[in-house]
Amino acid sequence: MNRYILLDRDGTINIEKDYLYKIEDFEYEYGVIEALKIFQEKGYKLAVITNQSGIGRGYYSEEEFLKLTSYLETDLKSMGIIIEKTYYCPHHVDGKGIYQKECDCRKPGTLLFERAVEELDIDIKNSYMLGDKVSDLIPADKLGIKPVFLKTGHGREKTLENISFDFLIFENILDFAKTL
Repeated sequence: MNRYILLDRDGTINIEKDYLYKIEDFEYEYGVIEALKIFQEKGYKLAVITNQSGIGRGYYSEEEFLKLTSYLETDLKSMGIIIEKTYYCPHHVDGKGIYQKECDCRKPGTLLFERAVEELDIDIKNSYMLGDKVSDLIPADKLGIKPVFLKTGHGREKTLENISFDFLIFENILDFAKTL
């Protein structure tokens, strides 16, 4: 069983830019590189779980998303940071063609998390999910993974009321990494 830090992408790893898909528009959030190194030094593996409705809505292609994902993983690897796998949901109810559907893989659905747990042999009781939206944290909570809300990306403007589960809150990913 492996301890994991599961990460949302937009607003958690990179600065939130609506429907980001161009490499030239990609920028890391504050403290991400240092935080990811800390996680690895403490024995955690890393994986990304991200909703990408921009694919479904036709704003960019799955190919363009995968190109940015490859860039991100390669860039991090050059700094000694390994992303074991990136899981993504391209669907949306307002999507086009094959992408137009309600699904269980889109957060807050749990399917991508269930796949990750099985494929990566994740120790759910000793792993965390980091995200900037409550919908990032709901599936983690349902499966027993510790949810961590970051006040980055969409987390800057969200009010956290009427949430029926416990979670940790940090200003940014580095603040969380320093407490592990």
